[in-house]
Amino acid sequence: MKDRIYLLPEAGRFYKANLHSHTVVSDGRMTPEEAKENYKKHGYQIMAFTDHRIYRNHEELNDEQFLALAAVEVDINEVSPDRLRPEDKTYHINLYDTAPGYERARKEQGICPECKYGDFDYINGYLEEMRKLGFLSCYNHPYWSLQNYDDYKGLNGLFAMEIYNHGCEHDGLYGYNPQAYDEMLRLGKQLWCLATDDNHNSYPFDNPLCDSFGGFTMIKAESLSYDAVINGLVKGHFYSSMGPEIKELYMEGRELVVKTGPVQAICGITDSTRSCRRAAVQGEPITEARFLLEGNETYIRVECKDEKGLFANSNAYFLSRLE
Repeated sequence: MKDRIYLLPEAGRFYKANLHSHTVVSDGRMTPEEAKENYKKHGYQIMAFTDHRIYRNHEELNDEQFLALAAVEVDINEVSPDRLRPEDKTYHINLYDTAPGYERARKEQGICPECKYGDFDYINGYLEEMRKLGFLSCYNHPYWSLQNYDDYKGLNGLFAMEIYNHGCEHDGLYGYNPQAYDEMLRLGKQLWCLATDDNHNSYPFDNPLCDSFGGFTMIKAESLSYDAVINGLVKGHFYSSMGPEIKELYMEGRELVVKTGPVQAICGITDSTRSCRRAAVQGEPITEARFLLEGNETYIRVECKDEKGLFANSNAYFLSRLE
């Protein structure tokens, strides 16, 4: 048998996570306790509580079936500390705490950045400061933020960016941002991608505009412990989805092997115009694809689409790091 390199680890189990959520601590409608209860009912085991500008560690919610990640969402607005006008650009960044016990008082007192929009030296310095405090930084919803390539090309030190934001999809059908992710990858920025809800719950769960339960991240970890889940995030042991399932992902020699739940199409996307595709005959979904790589690809990532038009995305893997 050819040697296998597992891109999603063979060991461990998948845990379903919403890594962008808001509660009554900032501008959401649910309490953290209500959020836990309702997300558990929908099969989630992990939530990051990313309330605006307010860091919280809801460790009181943790039990054997549920893990709350300490987090906060910060912003840098174009005109003023508050985004007063809807036409102003903004950076929104989720900070996930890898070490909640470290400098906790400082984090709770406030770690928001200054209003220095477009100052990449300042922003990257801030991201580095947050890294030293123990945070993983995720760049959120570029389309909703009215940003383009010039606004995000200079960002460095990111752990991930959102490829899908369910709340933004409801706002204006602009929650899915694979092009922005590929643009960052083509610049050589080695970062992961997340699918999230960004739920505020202004609408009830049975309303078609409800912003819960639409974007999620499946994290593969040895256990539902804080350290194991953070390790899975840091190492990229996860995939992002609106619905489809990616079961296995590995390299076997020069072949990329993808195993999924039933989907209509599986695509291997690289840094060139060449992509690898396998599509299903109508009514006969596929669950596996094998793509032979040429060997000169900079990175490879996988995108799957099901019969409902919902997508799942793997992280991007830079081939030089797999050798």
